[in-house]
Amino acid sequence: MREAFGQAKRALATLLSGSLLLVMPAYAAENFDPASHEGARALVDELASQGVDRDWLTLALTRAEYRPAVLEAMSGAAERRLRWDEYRNIFIKPERIEAGVNFIQAHRDAFERAEAQYGVPPEIIAAIIGVETFYGRHTGTHRVIDSLATLAFHHPRRGDFFRGELAAFLEITNEQQVDPLTLDGSYAGAMGYPQFIPTSYQAYAVDFDDDGMRDLWHNPVDAIGSVGNYFARHGWTPGAPVISDATGPATPPAGIAFNRTDKPYASIASLAEQGIEPAGGASVSGDETQVIPVMLDFVDDKVAYRLGYHNFYVITRYNHSHLYAMAVNTLAERIREAMEAEA
Repeated sequence: MREAFGQAKRALATLLSGSLLLVMPAYAAENFDPASHEGARALVDELASQGVDRDWLTLALTRAEYRPAVLEAMSGAAERRLRWDEYRNIFIKPERIEAGVNFIQAHRDAFERAEAQYGVPPEIIAAIIGVETFYGRHTGTHRVIDSLATLAFHHPRRGDFFRGELAAFLEITNEQQVDPLTLDGSYAGAMGYPQFIPTSYQAYAVDFDDDGMRDLWHNPVDAIGSVGNYFARHGWTPGAPVISDATGPATPPAGIAFNRTDKPYASIASLAEQGIEPAGGASVSGDETQVIPVMLDFVDDKVAYRLGYHNFYVITRYNHSHLYAMAVNTLAERIREAMEAEA
């Protein structure tokens, strides 16, 4: 990739001389060319003032493409439209469980070091990567620079957020000498094995194999360490529970705010007053413990209840959805059970 990066820089000289202008796609000048796009020009000025090569930035943004399908995809995330049983069935399948066991076994040293350093169990780290990309098999089909440029300059509400992600992406690829035009990811610009967005990449990615590069795109060892670091930095408590079963009425009590992915906000005692109680009648850590009351919906309007603890909240820092946290924890449990059965 470093060679490709160098080739991109060399191509710039030809581009600026005008010899490629006749063969450049027509959309380039209409999209994010800083010469004609005010937002792109302002971003180039900002990053160039921080030391990023101006010509390199100009080339990268000139070659970025507007992708309206990215904007359409942003409104259709599964977390906003599926019941729990539908969402669960996407991820909790025998092949994903088996692949998780194999992934841990293939990188056992990295998982053991991550648990020792960050306190996060192998099955939790593996489940994150398993849910995100099926252990690196499916890391996305959208060119990251196209997704982020489209969202930065065209998203109706979150443009400023994605502008920051685009800036971070350009900083990362410039620093690591990676051609930004070669990297694919999700429609929202998430990248690599763990699908870090660029600012998370900057903040939490680690060089876990000490090869001099934080590579989450191709290096599973760096991904394992980086997920562990992410969880530790967000307050994962080693050995503490994630979630427990609860019982409750067929119709959810109106006075309880279910499924908020805030820090635990309801005491077990207060939930019991409204009919939501730990399964078996005993709480994991005491009646005054603060939890996240979780209500899971199934076909035919059936519901089930869970009590999410602090570590459940930490999982939601990765994706602010109770369904996502449930899928990660459930997959982690199945992976652990499969490993124990093999032992």
